[in-house]
Amino acid sequence: MHLPLSDLTVDDESFISKILANPLFRGFLIFSIFRAFYGAAILGITWFLATNGETPWWTSILFLLFSMILSRIIFRLIKKRWPSLWKPSDTNQ
Repeated sequence: MHLPLSDLTVDDESFISKILANPLFRGFLIFSIFRAFYGAAILGITWFLATNGETPWWTSILFLLFSMILSRIIFRLIKKRWPSLWKPSDTNQ
């Protein structure tokens, strides 16, 4: 059963704020958003490389291997740029 937002109680709001304040959940949420956008871009580029008649078949495989390394580097840079996203927020206090 799905409750409309107007039917939320104070306990529900504190539960949601506790979940969003959890650094593990926040990291998972941010990583999921990053992977969704990055993954869509990688799929598009890989599709282009695989369907292009001028590139060898192994080009897309090399690109996918390179993108695995690149995604880790980009995500580390994101974590360094916005470290506050992984720290607990002060909403529980």
